[in-house]
Amino acid sequence: MRVLLVGDSMTIGSAGEHTWRHRMWRHLERTCGSRGEAYEIVGPRDALYDKAAGAPVSQDYADPDFPVPARRHLAGWGEGWLHMAPLIAGAVREHRADTLLVFLGLIDLGFYTGSDATAGNVHRFLAGARSAEPGVRAVLLPVIPNVRARDDAFFAAECERFNELLAKSVAELSTPASPLLLASPPHDWDLARDTYDGTHPTARGEHRIAAAFADAMHQAWGIGGPYAPPSGE
Repeated sequence: MRVLLVGDSMTIGSAGEHTWRHRMWRHLERTCGSRGEAYEIVGPRDALYDKAAGAPVSQDYADPDFPVPARRHLAGWGEGWLHMAPLIAGAVREHRADTLLVFLGLIDLGFYTGSDATAGNVHRFLAGARSAEPGVRAVLLPVIPNVRARDDAFFAAECERFNELLAKSVAELSTPASPLLLASPPHDWDLARDTYDGTHPTARGEHRIAAAFADAMHQAWGIGGPYAPPSGE
């Protein structure tokens, strides 16, 4: 299994953070690696976003023992479905990814495209991934509304509509040869506890995002096991 994690600022993370990518790696090590089930995290990038530099140039992960190969991803600060759709075919082809974990949409709806156009970019993204690997499978996590959605009724409605369109797309486009899963977003996401700024995840939020992906893969495909944060985290 060659896993490519795709996302925006909530996935790339910033200097000094663990990121949910790290939490997913720990989970895969515990549930797959310890049993000899082969997996590899792949992708063209490995850095965190450095807010001071305004660029993805940091390797200052909160866990210095996070292996460099496991840091790989296709995520970018300010990048959404709009940006990743043209990149995914090349990334899947070059890194031979067969399993995609995708968390995108909030930045699109906030700054670039409405719900209908964003859903169109989901279709472009999946078509691109399948053009590179017809048997690719993917888990897609719906948008988790942020503080803007709490205060902006129109934006909240757009998030809800996009999530409906995403669910419809997953149902329509999934095939036995290239299955798609819609992960269940974390129940009762708490902006005060699960984010540090109303959008980006705290350690608790990172675990909850990783758990959404891990539990979907385990329940549908028998990969790994139920998500369990390490004691004390």
